[in-house]
Amino acid sequence: MGDWVLDFEAELNNLRNAQSQEEQRRKKRSIHRLPPLIISDLDKKVYEPEMVSFGPYHYGEPRLKPMEDHKHRALLYFLDRTRVSLDTIFNSMVGVEQDLKDSYDSLQPEWQNDTKKFVKLMIVDGCFTLEILRAKTQKPRRDYSDDNPIFGPHGELYAMPFIKRDMLLLENQLPMLVLYMLKSFEENIEGNTETLNDLILAFCGQGGRIADMGKCLHILDLYRRSLLYKIPKANSIPPAQHMWDTIARSATELAEAGIRFKRSESNSLLDITFEHGVLSLPQLVVDASTESIFLNLIAFERCHVVVGNYLCSYIWFMSNIVQQDPDISLLRSKGIIFNFAGSDKAVDDLFNTVSKDLMMDPSSDLYMVFESTAFYCAKRWHKLRATLIHNYPWTGVSIVAGVILFVLTTLQTVFTIFDVLRK
Repeated sequence: MGDWVLDFEAELNNLRNAQSQEEQRRKKRSIHRLPPLIISDLDKKVYEPEMVSFGPYHYGEPRLKPMEDHKHRALLYFLDRTRVSLDTIFNSMVGVEQDLKDSYDSLQPEWQNDTKKFVKLMIVDGCFTLEILRAKTQKPRRDYSDDNPIFGPHGELYAMPFIKRDMLLLENQLPMLVLYMLKSFEENIEGNTETLNDLILAFCGQGGRIADMGKCLHILDLYRRSLLYKIPKANSIPPAQHMWDTIARSATELAEAGIRFKRSESNSLLDITFEHGVLSLPQLVVDASTESIFLNLIAFERCHVVVGNYLCSYIWFMSNIVQQDPDISLLRSKGIIFNFAGSDKAVDDLFNTVSKDLMMDPSSDLYMVFESTAFYCAKRWHKLRATLIHNYPWTGVSIVAGVILFVLTTLQTVFTIFDVLRK
Protein backbone atom coordinates (compact mmCIF):
# COMPACT_ATOMS: atom_id res chain seq x y z
CA MET A 1 0.00 0.00 0.00
CA GLY A 2 1.48 3.31 -1.07
CA ASP A 3 1.98 6.33 1.16
CA TRP A 4 -0.58 8.27 -0.85
CA VAL A 5 -3.26 5.68 0.07
CA LEU A 6 -2.48 6.02 3.77
CA ASP A 7 -2.56 9.80 3.51
CA PHE A 8 -5.85 9.67 1.62
CA GLU A 9 -7.43 7.33 4.18
CA ALA A 10 -6.33 9.67 6.96
CA GLU A 11 -8.01 12.57 5.14
CA LEU A 12 -11.21 10.55 4.75
CA ASN A 13 -11.22 9.62 8.43
CA ASN A 14 -10.78 13.26 9.39
CA LEU A 15 -13.59 14.17 7.03
CA ARG A 16 -15.80 11.44 8.53
CA ASN A 17 -15.20 12.71 12.06
CA ALA A 18 -15.78 16.32 11.02
CA GLN A 19 -18.99 15.33 9.28
CA SER A 20 -20.25 13.52 12.37
CA GLN A 21 -19.53 16.55 14.55
CA GLU A 22 -21.22 18.85 12.06
CA GLU A 23 -24.33 16.66 12.06
CA GLN A 24 -24.53 16.89 15.84
CA ARG A 25 -24.14 20.67 15.75
CA ARG A 26 -26.74 20.96 12.99
CA LYS A 27 -29.32 19.15 15.10
CA LYS A 28 -28.89 21.72 17.87
CA ARG A 29 -29.23 24.75 15.61
CA SER A 30 -32.71 26.18 15.49
CA ILE A 31 -32.19 29.95 15.11
CA HIS A 32 -30.87 30.62 11.66
CA ARG A 33 -29.39 33.43 9.66
CA LEU A 34 -31.31 33.42 6.41
CA PRO A 35 -29.25 32.40 3.37
CA PRO A 36 -29.37 34.61 0.25
CA LEU A 37 -31.24 31.86 -1.60
CA ILE A 38 -34.34 32.50 0.52
CA ILE A 39 -34.37 36.29 0.59
CA SER A 40 -32.78 37.17 -2.77
CA ASP A 41 -35.96 38.11 -4.63
CA LEU A 42 -38.19 39.02 -1.69
CA ASP A 43 -38.56 42.04 0.53
CA LYS A 44 -35.93 41.72 3.27
CA LYS A 45 -38.05 43.80 5.61
CA VAL A 46 -40.39 40.88 6.31
CA TYR A 47 -37.45 39.13 8.02
CA GLU A 48 -36.14 42.14 9.96
CA PRO A 49 -37.45 43.53 13.28
CA GLU A 50 -39.18 46.88 13.21
CA MET A 51 -39.18 47.77 16.92
CA VAL A 52 -37.20 45.37 19.08
CA SER A 53 -34.37 42.85 18.75
CA PHE A 54 -34.33 39.51 20.54
CA GLY A 55 -31.00 37.73 20.61
CA PRO A 56 -27.69 38.68 18.97
CA TYR A 57 -28.43 38.83 15.24
CA HIS A 58 -30.03 42.29 15.17
CA TYR A 59 -28.75 43.64 18.48
CA GLY A 60 -27.41 47.18 18.31
CA GLU A 61 -29.05 48.21 15.05
CA PRO A 62 -29.72 51.96 15.29
CA ARG A 63 -33.47 51.85 14.68
CA LEU A 64 -33.91 49.32 17.51
CA LYS A 65 -31.80 51.03 20.18
CA PRO A 66 -34.69 53.05 21.71
CA MET A 67 -36.17 49.80 23.03
CA GLU A 68 -33.05 48.90 25.03
CA ASP A 69 -33.97 51.21 27.91
CA HIS A 70 -37.39 49.57 28.14
CA LYS A 71 -35.70 46.16 28.22
CA HIS A 72 -33.65 47.12 31.26
CA ARG A 73 -36.72 48.52 33.01
CA ALA A 74 -38.44 45.20 32.35
CA LEU A 75 -35.49 43.44 34.02
CA LEU A 76 -36.01 45.61 37.10
CA TYR A 77 -39.73 44.75 37.14
CA PHE A 78 -38.84 41.06 36.95
CA LEU A 79 -36.23 41.20 39.73
CA ASP A 80 -38.46 43.24 42.04
CA ARG A 81 -41.37 40.88 41.59
CA THR A 82 -39.51 37.56 41.83
CA ARG A 83 -37.07 38.61 44.59
CA VAL A 84 -34.41 36.50 42.89
CA SER A 85 -30.90 37.94 42.77
CA LEU A 86 -29.37 38.77 39.43
CA ASP A 87 -26.30 36.77 40.47
CA THR A 88 -28.43 33.62 40.91
CA ILE A 89 -30.00 34.04 37.48
CA PHE A 90 -26.64 34.74 35.85
CA ASN A 91 -24.99 31.65 37.31
CA SER A 92 -27.91 29.46 36.20
CA MET A 93 -27.63 30.77 32.64
CA VAL A 94 -23.87 30.23 32.60
CA GLY A 95 -24.57 26.59 33.36
CA VAL A 96 -26.39 26.21 30.05
CA GLU A 97 -24.38 28.79 28.12
CA GLN A 98 -23.04 26.37 25.52
CA ASP A 99 -26.47 24.89 24.85
CA LEU A 100 -27.81 28.40 24.27
CA LYS A 101 -24.95 29.29 21.92
CA ASP A 102 -25.41 26.04 20.02
CA SER A 103 -28.98 27.11 19.22
CA TYR A 104 -27.59 29.78 16.88
CA ASP A 105 -26.12 28.72 13.57
CA SER A 106 -24.06 31.88 13.10
CA LEU A 107 -22.60 33.70 16.11
CA GLN A 108 -20.05 36.47 15.73
CA PRO A 109 -16.87 36.16 17.83
CA GLU A 110 -18.06 38.99 20.11
CA TRP A 111 -20.87 36.70 21.27
CA GLN A 112 -19.14 33.34 20.93
CA ASN A 113 -16.11 34.31 22.99
CA ASP A 114 -17.62 36.67 25.58
CA THR A 115 -19.62 34.73 28.18
CA LYS A 116 -20.69 37.77 30.21
CA LYS A 117 -21.94 39.70 27.18
CA PHE A 118 -23.85 36.74 25.75
CA VAL A 119 -25.46 35.66 29.03
CA LYS A 120 -26.41 39.26 29.87
CA LEU A 121 -28.18 39.54 26.52
CA MET A 122 -30.10 36.30 27.16
CA ILE A 123 -31.24 37.51 30.59
CA VAL A 124 -32.23 41.03 29.52
CA ASP A 125 -34.11 39.90 26.40
CA GLY A 126 -35.68 36.97 28.23
CA CYS A 127 -37.01 39.09 31.08
CA PHE A 128 -38.33 41.66 28.61
CA THR A 129 -40.17 38.87 26.77
CA LEU A 130 -41.80 37.61 29.96
CA GLU A 131 -42.86 41.12 30.97
CA ILE A 132 -44.41 41.68 27.54
CA LEU A 133 -46.39 38.44 27.86
CA ARG A 134 -47.47 39.30 31.38
CA ALA A 135 -48.53 42.86 30.54
CA LYS A 136 -50.55 41.75 27.51
CA THR A 137 -52.27 38.66 28.89
CA GLN A 138 -52.71 39.35 32.61
CA LYS A 139 -55.07 42.06 33.83
CA PRO A 140 -55.04 44.38 35.66
CA ARG A 141 -51.53 45.75 35.25
CA ARG A 142 -50.64 46.34 38.89
CA ASP A 143 -46.92 46.85 38.26
CA TYR A 144 -47.08 49.36 35.43
CA SER A 145 -48.28 52.96 35.34
CA ASP A 146 -50.95 53.95 32.84
CA ASP A 147 -48.53 56.26 31.05
CA ASN A 148 -45.93 53.53 30.49
CA PRO A 149 -45.28 53.69 26.71
CA ILE A 150 -44.77 49.92 26.40
CA PHE A 151 -46.57 48.18 29.24
CA GLY A 152 -49.44 50.68 29.67
CA PRO A 153 -52.68 51.04 27.63
CA HIS A 154 -50.95 53.23 25.03
CA GLY A 155 -48.30 50.56 24.49
CA GLU A 156 -50.90 47.84 24.11
CA LEU A 157 -52.45 49.76 21.24
CA TYR A 158 -49.37 51.09 19.46
CA ALA A 159 -46.40 48.94 20.49
CA MET A 160 -47.64 45.41 21.18
CA PRO A 161 -48.69 44.59 17.57
CA PHE A 162 -45.16 45.44 16.34
CA ILE A 163 -43.52 43.53 19.19
CA LYS A 164 -45.67 40.48 18.43
CA ARG A 165 -44.64 40.68 14.78
CA ASP A 166 -40.95 40.95 15.78
CA MET A 167 -41.28 37.96 18.13
CA LEU A 168 -42.22 35.75 15.18
CA LEU A 169 -39.16 36.44 13.01
CA LEU A 170 -36.74 33.55 12.54
CA GLU A 171 -33.61 35.68 12.96
CA ASN A 172 -35.11 37.33 16.05
CA GLN A 173 -35.58 34.29 18.29
CA LEU A 174 -34.38 33.44 21.79
CA PRO A 175 -33.81 29.82 22.78
CA MET A 176 -36.95 28.75 24.64
CA LEU A 177 -34.68 27.33 27.35
CA VAL A 178 -33.99 30.92 28.47
CA LEU A 179 -37.69 31.61 28.93
CA TYR A 180 -38.38 28.27 30.63
CA MET A 181 -35.60 28.94 33.17
CA LEU A 182 -36.72 32.51 33.88
CA LYS A 183 -40.33 31.38 34.22
CA SER A 184 -39.27 28.78 36.79
CA PHE A 185 -37.70 31.59 38.86
CA GLU A 186 -40.92 33.57 38.60
CA GLU A 187 -43.15 30.67 39.65
CA ASN A 188 -40.60 28.87 41.83
CA ILE A 189 -41.53 25.72 39.88
CA GLU A 190 -39.22 23.78 37.61
CA GLY A 191 -40.35 22.11 34.40
CA ASN A 192 -43.75 23.81 34.11
CA THR A 193 -43.51 24.43 30.37
CA GLU A 194 -47.21 24.55 29.55
CA THR A 195 -47.87 27.70 31.61
CA LEU A 196 -45.35 29.60 29.53
CA ASN A 197 -46.56 28.02 26.32
CA ASP A 198 -50.12 29.11 27.12
CA LEU A 199 -48.99 32.69 27.79
CA ILE A 200 -47.12 32.88 24.50
CA LEU A 201 -49.98 31.42 22.48
CA ALA A 202 -52.47 33.78 24.13
CA PHE A 203 -50.21 36.71 23.24
CA CYS A 204 -49.99 35.49 19.64
CA GLY A 205 -53.77 35.04 19.37
CA GLN A 206 -53.60 31.23 19.45
CA GLY A 207 -54.80 30.65 23.01
CA GLY A 208 -57.87 28.87 24.34
CA ARG A 209 -57.72 25.74 22.20
CA ILE A 210 -54.16 24.41 22.24
CA ALA A 211 -52.67 22.17 24.91
CA ASP A 212 -49.62 19.99 25.52
CA MET A 213 -47.23 21.65 23.09
CA GLY A 214 -44.31 20.32 25.11
CA LYS A 215 -40.82 21.80 25.12
CA CYS A 216 -40.24 23.91 22.03
CA LEU A 217 -37.16 25.38 20.41
CA HIS A 218 -38.30 29.00 20.44
CA ILE A 219 -41.45 31.12 20.09
CA LEU A 220 -41.67 30.72 16.31
CA ASP A 221 -41.45 26.94 16.72
CA LEU A 222 -44.23 27.00 19.33
CA TYR A 223 -46.42 29.17 17.09
CA ARG A 224 -45.88 26.79 14.17
CA ARG A 225 -46.83 23.81 16.33
CA SER A 226 -50.03 25.58 17.35
CA LEU A 227 -50.98 25.94 13.68
CA LEU A 228 -50.29 22.25 13.07
CA TYR A 229 -51.51 20.87 16.38
CA LYS A 230 -53.47 18.03 14.82
CA ILE A 231 -51.01 15.15 14.53
CA PRO A 232 -50.75 14.08 10.87
CA LYS A 233 -51.66 10.47 10.16
CA ALA A 234 -49.14 8.36 8.32
CA ASN A 235 -50.24 7.15 4.92
CA SER A 236 -50.72 3.39 4.89
CA ILE A 237 -50.76 3.44 1.08
CA PRO A 238 -48.37 5.71 -0.82
CA PRO A 239 -50.11 8.19 -3.11
CA ALA A 240 -50.51 7.02 -6.67
CA GLN A 241 -48.77 9.43 -9.02
CA HIS A 242 -49.35 10.21 -12.67
CA MET A 243 -52.44 8.00 -12.81
CA TRP A 244 -54.65 10.90 -13.83
CA ASP A 245 -54.51 14.53 -14.76
CA THR A 246 -53.21 16.41 -11.71
CA ILE A 247 -53.58 19.92 -13.04
CA ALA A 248 -53.92 22.38 -10.17
CA ARG A 249 -57.42 23.85 -10.12
CA SER A 250 -58.70 26.94 -8.40
CA ALA A 251 -61.59 26.99 -5.95
CA THR A 252 -64.04 28.17 -8.62
CA GLU A 253 -62.85 25.48 -11.04
CA LEU A 254 -63.26 22.83 -8.36
CA ALA A 255 -66.76 24.11 -7.66
CA GLU A 256 -67.62 23.97 -11.36
CA ALA A 257 -66.53 20.33 -11.31
CA GLY A 258 -69.00 19.63 -8.52
CA ILE A 259 -66.76 19.90 -5.46
CA ARG A 260 -68.32 21.59 -2.45
CA PHE A 261 -66.42 23.47 0.25
CA LYS A 262 -66.94 23.57 3.98
CA ARG A 263 -64.98 24.72 7.02
CA SER A 264 -63.06 22.02 8.91
CA GLU A 265 -64.00 21.18 12.47
CA SER A 266 -60.65 22.48 13.74
CA ASN A 267 -58.38 25.34 12.75
CA SER A 268 -55.32 23.13 12.40
CA LEU A 269 -53.72 23.65 9.01
CA LEU A 270 -53.38 19.87 8.81
CA ASP A 271 -57.14 19.37 9.05
CA ILE A 272 -57.79 19.19 5.29
CA THR A 273 -59.89 16.32 3.96
CA PHE A 274 -61.76 15.40 0.80
CA GLU A 275 -64.66 12.99 1.13
CA HIS A 276 -67.75 12.39 -1.00
CA GLY A 277 -67.14 15.48 -3.12
CA VAL A 278 -66.65 17.80 -0.11
CA LEU A 279 -63.33 19.58 0.45
CA SER A 280 -62.96 20.63 4.10
CA LEU A 281 -60.49 23.42 4.83
CA PRO A 282 -59.50 25.08 8.13
CA GLN A 283 -60.31 28.69 8.82
CA LEU A 284 -57.57 31.15 7.89
CA VAL A 285 -57.48 34.71 9.18
CA VAL A 286 -55.51 37.02 6.88
CA ASP A 287 -54.30 40.38 8.17
CA ALA A 288 -51.38 42.76 7.79
CA SER A 289 -48.97 40.43 9.61
CA THR A 290 -49.82 37.21 7.75
CA GLU A 291 -47.23 37.64 5.00
CA SER A 292 -44.36 38.19 7.44
CA ILE A 293 -45.44 35.27 9.65
CA PHE A 294 -45.84 32.87 6.73
CA LEU A 295 -42.51 33.78 5.16
CA ASN A 296 -40.66 33.31 8.45
CA LEU A 297 -42.39 29.98 9.09
CA ILE A 298 -41.43 28.88 5.57
CA ALA A 299 -37.84 29.98 6.21
CA PHE A 300 -37.81 27.98 9.44
CA GLU A 301 -38.95 24.81 7.67
CA ARG A 302 -36.42 25.30 4.89
CA CYS A 303 -33.51 25.96 7.26
CA HIS A 304 -34.42 23.48 10.03
CA VAL A 305 -35.12 20.38 7.98
CA VAL A 306 -35.97 18.04 10.86
CA VAL A 307 -39.30 19.81 11.54
CA GLY A 308 -40.77 18.74 8.19
CA ASN A 309 -42.52 20.85 5.57
CA TYR A 310 -46.18 20.73 6.58
CA LEU A 311 -46.58 24.50 6.51
CA CYS A 312 -44.90 24.79 3.10
CA SER A 313 -47.19 22.07 1.70
CA TYR A 314 -50.26 23.86 3.07
CA ILE A 315 -49.29 27.18 1.49
CA TRP A 316 -48.54 25.46 -1.84
CA PHE A 317 -51.94 23.77 -1.72
CA MET A 318 -53.79 27.00 -0.88
CA SER A 319 -51.90 29.02 -3.50
CA ASN A 320 -53.31 26.68 -6.15
CA ILE A 321 -56.84 26.98 -4.82
CA VAL A 322 -56.60 30.77 -4.47
CA GLN A 323 -55.71 32.04 -7.94
CA GLN A 324 -58.21 34.83 -8.56
CA ASP A 325 -60.52 37.15 -6.65
CA PRO A 326 -63.61 34.92 -7.19
CA ASP A 327 -61.78 32.06 -5.45
CA ILE A 328 -61.31 34.17 -2.34
CA SER A 329 -64.91 35.35 -2.49
CA LEU A 330 -66.07 31.73 -2.62
CA LEU A 331 -63.95 30.69 0.37
CA ARG A 332 -65.06 33.76 2.32
CA SER A 333 -68.69 32.82 1.75
CA LYS A 334 -67.97 29.40 3.31
CA GLY A 335 -66.30 30.90 6.39
CA ILE A 336 -62.89 29.50 5.39
CA ILE A 337 -61.06 32.78 4.77
CA PHE A 338 -61.50 35.84 6.99
CA ASN A 339 -59.95 38.77 5.19
CA PHE A 340 -58.72 41.71 7.26
CA ALA A 341 -56.00 42.60 4.75
CA GLY A 342 -58.19 44.74 2.49
CA SER A 343 -59.41 43.64 -0.92
CA ASP A 344 -59.65 40.07 -2.18
CA LYS A 345 -56.78 40.90 -4.51
CA ALA A 346 -54.59 41.54 -1.46
CA VAL A 347 -55.13 37.93 -0.35
CA ASP A 348 -54.44 36.70 -3.88
CA ASP A 349 -51.18 38.71 -3.95
CA LEU A 350 -50.27 37.32 -0.53
CA PHE A 351 -50.41 33.70 -1.69
CA ASN A 352 -48.55 34.53 -4.90
CA THR A 353 -45.75 36.04 -2.82
CA VAL A 354 -45.40 33.47 -0.06
CA SER A 355 -45.70 30.43 -2.35
CA LYS A 356 -42.73 31.36 -4.51
CA ASP A 357 -40.43 28.35 -5.13
CA LEU A 358 -42.46 26.07 -2.84
CA MET A 359 -43.14 22.43 -3.62
CA MET A 360 -45.67 19.92 -2.34
CA ASP A 361 -44.32 16.91 -0.45
CA PRO A 362 -45.53 13.94 -2.58
CA SER A 363 -45.53 11.67 0.48
CA SER A 364 -47.89 13.87 2.50
CA ASP A 365 -51.57 13.40 3.25
CA LEU A 366 -52.19 16.76 1.61
CA TYR A 367 -50.85 15.46 -1.69
CA MET A 368 -53.34 12.62 -1.45
CA VAL A 369 -56.10 15.23 -1.08
CA PHE A 370 -54.74 17.12 -4.06
CA GLU A 371 -54.74 14.02 -6.28
CA SER A 372 -58.16 12.93 -5.03
CA THR A 373 -59.70 16.26 -6.09
CA ALA A 374 -57.98 15.92 -9.48
CA PHE A 375 -59.39 12.42 -9.93
CA TYR A 376 -62.85 13.67 -8.97
CA CYS A 377 -62.65 16.52 -11.48
CA ALA A 378 -61.56 14.13 -14.23
CA LYS A 379 -64.90 12.32 -14.08
CA ARG A 380 -67.21 13.95 -16.62
CA TRP A 381 -70.38 13.02 -14.74
CA HIS A 382 -69.42 15.19 -11.77
CA LYS A 383 -68.94 18.24 -13.97
CA LEU A 384 -72.15 17.56 -15.89
CA ARG A 385 -74.07 17.13 -12.66
CA ALA A 386 -72.65 20.39 -11.27
CA THR A 387 -73.51 22.24 -14.49
CA LEU A 388 -77.09 20.99 -14.43
CA ILE A 389 -77.58 21.95 -10.80
CA HIS A 390 -75.99 25.37 -11.35
CA ASN A 391 -77.87 26.25 -14.56
CA TYR A 392 -81.07 24.35 -13.90
CA PRO A 393 -81.51 24.09 -10.13
CA TRP A 394 -84.81 22.20 -10.51
CA THR A 395 -83.45 19.75 -13.08
CA GLY A 396 -82.52 17.14 -10.48
CA VAL A 397 -85.96 17.29 -8.89
CA SER A 398 -87.65 17.15 -12.29
CA ILE A 399 -85.68 14.07 -13.33
CA VAL A 400 -86.55 12.24 -10.13
CA ALA A 401 -90.23 13.21 -10.45
CA GLY A 402 -90.23 12.11 -14.10
CA VAL A 403 -88.76 8.72 -13.22
CA ILE A 404 -91.35 8.19 -10.47
CA LEU A 405 -94.18 9.24 -12.81
CA PHE A 406 -92.89 6.89 -15.52
CA VAL A 407 -92.77 3.97 -13.09
CA LEU A 408 -96.28 4.68 -11.78
CA THR A 409 -97.65 5.04 -15.30
CA THR A 410 -96.04 1.76 -16.35
CA LEU A 411 -97.45 -0.04 -13.32
CA GLN A 412 -100.91 1.38 -14.01
CA THR A 413 -100.72 0.19 -17.61
CA VAL A 414 -99.65 -3.30 -16.55
CA PHE A 415 -102.51 -3.58 -14.05
CA THR A 416 -104.98 -2.34 -16.67
CA ILE A 417 -103.84 -5.05 -19.13
CA PHE A 418 -104.21 -7.70 -16.44
CA ASP A 419 -107.75 -6.53 -15.69
CA VAL A 420 -108.69 -6.67 -19.39
CA LEU A 421 -107.25 -10.18 -19.80
CA ARG A 422 -109.14 -11.48 -16.75
CA LYS A 423 -112.42 -10.21 -18.14
